[in-house]
Amino acid sequence: MLRGTTAINLDAKGRLTMPMSYRELVSIAGESKLVITIDIKRSCLLLYPLAQWKIIEEKLSQLSDFDPQEATIKRLILGNANDCEMDKNGRILLPAPLRTHANLEKKLMLIGQVNKFEIWSETDWQAQVQADLALARSIDFSQSTRLKELAL
Repeated sequence: MLRGTTAINLDAKGRLTMPMSYRELVSIAGESKLVITIDIKRSCLLLYPLAQWKIIEEKLSQLSDFDPQEATIKRLILGNANDCEMDKNGRILLPAPLRTHANLEKKLMLIGQVNKFEIWSETDWQAQVQADLALARSIDFSQSTRLKELAL
């Protein structure tokens, strides 16, 4: 399970170094293949271990190319998807167009989200946290069965 928030840096070549605590989790049989794509609703990237990406890709393959909304989602997510591999030093190259989409510069935040990571610029992440906290404070948890069952 991928969870937690980690501050990391982007090097001059556009690579991030995966924290040691995550490296084994994203590896399968010694291979560290991942897929990175854009988040279509927010200025961040989504980084999937290959096994988790295959589940997403299968769902996307079921969308229609003839339905404009479904075709748009497929085009954005699959069209921006890039295979990447973590090198022996735990580095992952983030393609330049994806870095631009997410406003990534030197300081990044790596956010575990169970089956994937979100990669944010530190500045955008701090703004997102404040927006999320404001929204969470306004939620009436008693109106949602799923949130009520969460019982934190």
